[in-house]
Amino acid sequence: MSKGTNETHKTMATSPVMVFKSIKAGNKWEGADWTIADEDALAELIARIAVGQHLHVMRVLEETGTLPYAPTQNAKDGAIALLTATKPGIPYQRDGWMFQAISWIAANLQDATTLKSPPHIIPADKGFDGLHLRLDETNTEVISVIICEDKATDGPRGKIQGQVWPEFEEMESGRRENELVSETSTLLAQNSHVDPERAVHEILWQRARAYRVSITVGDKEHSDDGREALFKGYDEVVTGSAAQRRRAETFYQENLRQWMDHMAAKAIAAVCAMEASDV
Repeated sequence: MSKGTNETHKTMATSPVMVFKSIKAGNKWEGADWTIADEDALAELIARIAVGQHLHVMRVLEETGTLPYAPTQNAKDGAIALLTATKPGIPYQRDGWMFQAISWIAANLQDATTLKSPPHIIPADKGFDGLHLRLDETNTEVISVIICEDKATDGPRGKIQGQVWPEFEEMESGRRENELVSETSTLLAQNSHVDPERAVHEILWQRARAYRVSITVGDKEHSDDGREALFKGYDEVVTGSAAQRRRAETFYQENLRQWMDHMAAKAIAAVCAMEASDV
């Protein structure tokens, strides 16, 4: 693999589930490349999210010693449906949901201190793929709001140019500010220490906004030069000298759809192994 002159990387963090390698292209963008360290553990976390237990997953990732609780049979049935590709050979909706769940898990492992919107439980849910709020050390003020786009795709550059950059351009122009304020206010309800009105004022200030694109990549993009070409134009869509405003996350799989099928089967098995409650 070739190494771009402006991009550096190093091992950034390791968890029992995922390994993160730091990647960066000068001041254009920075982020991490993900590797799965324990597929069974990841499948269990995806399964718990699918049955509606994302709060339990958060506590597991924070290592607070929480114990799982039994989902209802209806919740298990719904999770299995969510993890099943309804149209043979067209698994895009299922894979998109699973990748959003994996991205949410990765974000919690990378930084447990930010407030994060819960993973969507409906694959076709509109709005932002994810929203993170970074608070100050006192947990009373919002430092920045991070707008997330998660894409599971076989054509990453086309997806970025055709969908991600236009979404980020809309946010930078302020055309979706009402959605941003609404979702931020909902997320702030989790933290009674933050003044919502002050927080809204902060997020309306453009420099308080940051962006995070997480995307699957193949052999073509799985190198320093490949990633630099993949995210070309990021600093033109989201301007400013601080690379921290432009987060870039990659996840490599040689055969994405085959791996997603494999992980969906593992997650379904994990759901089936859960003892259902009588409620």
